Amino acid sequence: MSDHITELYDKDGTLIGALLSGPAWTRTRSAVLEALGLRDAAEPAHGPEPLAEWETLTQYWDFAYPVDTDVHCEHCGNSTQDWRGDEPRKFRLTSANLAGLVSFVCANCRAKVTKKHFKDKIKTECTPFTPEKNSSKEGRY
Repeated sequence: MSDHITELYDKDGTLIGALLSGPAWTRTRSAVLEALGLRDAAEPAHGPEPLAEWETLTQYWDFAYPVDTDVHCEHCGNSTQDWRGDEPRKFRLTSANLAGLVSFVCANCRAKVTKKHFKDKIKTECTPFTPEKNSSKEGRY
C-alpha cells in the first residue's frame, strides 16, 4: 500500500488492523481519534504539584528580594497575587528547583509561565501552549 501503512490480516485473510509509521500517525492522529469518537488526550491528567520542591526553594531563599508568589500570563491576561491561595487555581506549579527556576501552567490558556530568579532580579517568560507536538523533538528508540 505505502511505506507509511502496513495492513494486518489474520490467517483467513481478514483485515484486522493497520500499522502506521510514526510520521503518518503524527499527521493523522487527531483526525483518526475524531473519526472514532475518542477523546483526544491533549490535556493529560495532572499529577500532584511539586510543593515540596517549592517549600525547599523558599526555605533556602537567599535572594535580595522577598519570595514572590505573583504570577501573570501575558497571553490571556490571567493574573494572581498569590498562586497558592487561589481556589480553584489560576496557575498550576509544574516545577521548582533550588537554582530559582519556577514554572507554572496557566489554567485559562495552558501557556507556560517560567520565572527565573536571579540574585538581583526576576526574569519572567510566557510561552503559549501548542497542542501539536514537534515531531523533530520526539525521542527515537
